Amino acid sequence: MNSPTQIDFDQIDQYGPQTFSRTFDVRAEELDHSEIDSVGPISLEVRAEKGDLPEEYIVSGTVSYAADLRCSRCVDPFPFANLSSFHLRYRPRPEAAEREDELEITEEELDVESYDERSIPLRQLAVDQIELTLPMKPLCDESCLGLCPQCGSNLSREQCTCNTSMVDGRWDALRGIREELEKKNQ
Repeated sequence: MNSPTQIDFDQIDQYGPQTFSRTFDVRAEELDHSEIDSVGPISLEVRAEKGDLPEEYIVSGTVSYAADLRCSRCVDPFPFANLSSFHLRYRPRPEAAEREDELEITEEELDVESYDERSIPLRQLAVDQIELTLPMKPLCDESCLGLCPQCGSNLSREQCTCNTSMVDGRWDALRGIREELEKKNQ
């Protein structure tokens, strides 16, 4: 028997809570992060059930994956693994709001997703959860020194011989003002 590829709210209404356990292969290009070199299989464990409100559904679970990211400072690849849990409430999209950006969201509704279709693709749920767990600025190490702006050497691995006292020419017009002010005050 094929395992389901989506959470079907009609099935939950008819048969009660549903559990899903799936593994997906996702290419790095499918994720909206240029720092990702590769992504391993994504494991998704989900429980879906009716919520307290009419036509509300609760989806809770975990997502785990491993990826190769590029450091935002030195651009070297490094391994990254994550296991995170999530809790979402799905409610029908309000008819009054024609555009999603017109909805006002309260703090209590931060975990609420609106739906038009009565099913949620499991693969898209997994990809969305990965997008939320990726670091905004991935770092291979908190103490990474990054690249030399002149020669491009990785400063965490080697010391370059570049002149580190760079002067920004845009400040040349203000160079003598401090001395002039000090002379006036004397």
